[in-house]
Formats: sequence, structure tokens, C-alpha cells
Amino acid sequence: MPSWENFGSLVCGKTDVLKIRAELHIHTVLSPCAEVEMIPPLIVQEALRRDVKLIAITDHNASANIQAVIGAAQNSGVIVLPGMEVQTREEVHLLCLFDTTEQISAWQEIVDSSLPDRENDAEYFGEQFIVDETGDYIRSEQRLLATATTLTFEQAVTKVENLGGLAIPAHVERKAYGLLGVLGFVPPNVHLEALEISRLIKPAEAIQRFPQLAGFPLITNGDVHRLDEFLGITEFIVEAATISEIQLALRNAQGRSFRIGEQRVNNVI
Repeated sequence: MPSWENFGSLVCGKTDVLKIRAELHIHTVLSPCAEVEMIPPLIVQEALRRDVKLIAITDHNASANIQAVIGAAQNSGVIVLPGMEVQTREEVHLLCLFDTTEQISAWQEIVDSSLPDRENDAEYFGEQFIVDETGDYIRSEQRLLATATTLTFEQAVTKVENLGGLAIPAHVERKAYGLLGVLGFVPPNVHLEALEISRLIKPAEAIQRFPQLAGFPLITNGDVHRLDEFLGITEFIVEAATISEIQLALRNAQGRSFRIGEQRVNNVI
């Protein structure tokens, strides 16, 4: 992991902490709905251009391009969290974030065993490209990724947490694949650290429209399928870019915190 010295530190009590702009919902060309520009070096380049120092790669039901993005980010100052946007049995999209490639590999095994054995129709759904860190083509994923797993929402959240990960329902207010749009409510029996709202709505408006959101930390990501969809407006005050530190920030605990800021390009708001 790169040194944190270049990120600039803030002081909270006696503990040095760091202010990190994050984009935790990024698709690569492995996701059939992503543009062909979503290759590792361009993703890292765009993150740097927008002063985003923490990113998560969250392809649909897949993780094969994460190591390539980690490779492209080497020595760049951009930290890459392994992740996935899994589609539950109810057709709810869930961001699954981890610290290590070992964790995402274990999660991928669970997801693979839960996916239907269907071949991707590239002409209908889109291509599913696996690439190297330069963006060069390696092969195509033949299994259909744009589909629901057999995992229920509760099962998926529990299994992610059991692996030491963080599960955040994606774009919850959206009618398609959003938790509120699909289920109509936030299940009270499922432990959730935070909810993601889409770029189309601000937290205050989301809470006004959906009062049950008032009890949850809300973050915003770009749901990046093409480079100009980067936002990087969720900012974390943490000691390091780890799941446990992000969880503390979401809880506003032990001097960690988060906020939704403003979109920035080339350090200009």
C-alpha cells in the first residue's frame, strides 16, 4: 500500500487522520453495461484527475478485473478496494467491499455457486471483457453476469460481513434494482452500516421523500460506467483506507467521520 504522506493529515485529538475523497462504485469493461473506455489505466488516470484517492471496483457479480486495476494503480497514490455489485434474488443491487483480494476471491466463489448457468448473449447484454493492467484484452467472460443470483438480500449481507467485508445497498431510491424501489422498505432485521443514494438526489431530498432513510448514514457514488460519471464526493476522515476505518467513519466514531462534499475536477470545485 502506498505511503499516506501525500494525502495530507488532519489532527483529531492526538490521532493523525486523513481526509480521503472516495468513489466506491466503479465498473470496468467486465460489466456488460460499461463503456469500452473503462479500462484500468484510464480509471486510475480519471481518479487522479478528480483528486480521488480511494476507489472500489464493483463489477456486476464479478471480480476478474480487480487485480488489473490494482496493478494500474501501483505507485500512483490511488488505493483500490476489491469489490463487487452483486444482484440478489430479489433483484436488489448490493455493493460488497473488501480489504483484500483473498476476501473477494472467497466471495466470488459464493457468487459463482449462486449464479445461473447461462451463457452471455453479447449482442443483447453487452461484452464482458477481462483485461490486463494496461487495458489489453485477455479473454471474454462467457457466463452471463447481468442477472440475479440465488442469494437473498439478507443472505448476501450476512455472508459479506462474515468474510470481513462491508455491504452497502446501491442507489436505494431507484425503481430498478434499488432497495426501496424493489422491496419498498429497508429490512429491519438486516444489519446495514450505510445506504448509497444515486447521483440524482441529495441526502436531504432523499430523506424527505423516504423518511425511513433518516436513521442511516447516506453516501453517494457515481455508479461509474463511463469516465465522465466519476463523482468522488463522499469524503472520509480516517486513519487508513480499510473497511474497519470506513465503518468507524460511517458511525462517526473514534474521531472518524464522513461527509458528502462537492464534485471536483483538477482540484477545482
